Amino acid sequence: MALFTPTTKKESKSGRAVPMTVKQKAMTHEDGRLSNILKAPWFSEKALIGTERGVYVFQVPSDATKPEIAAAIEKFYSVTPAKVRIANLPAKTVSLRSRRGTGTRARRHKAYVYLKKGDTLNLV
Repeated sequence: MALFTPTTKKESKSGRAVPMTVKQKAMTHEDGRLSNILKAPWFSEKALIGTERGVYVFQVPSDATKPEIAAAIEKFYSVTPAKVRIANLPAKTVSLRSRRGTGTRARRHKAYVYLKKGDTLNLV
């Protein structure tokens, strides 16, 4: 146990401290953090084609982890994801059509959530 970090151990039946798994740590933030993990579904041509194969895409914060995303999907959609992948999209330079000339669009982060065969999410 480190000096400046919160304890991440729980007591087992034998009385020994057992380290928590990453998924258990994500579930402890269930009330406050999980409600802010899935910002919005990502609607693009590629994302809509993926929904036919059980792959759903969501906009997520930059500091979201895979276990937190999986826990949020379980909480809000009652479906256990098979796999979660995260993609970081870089900022882009865009034309502003004004005197300033160019600007930058913010970088974005999205998560690909893979479901088991037969599971679906109702995004509407």
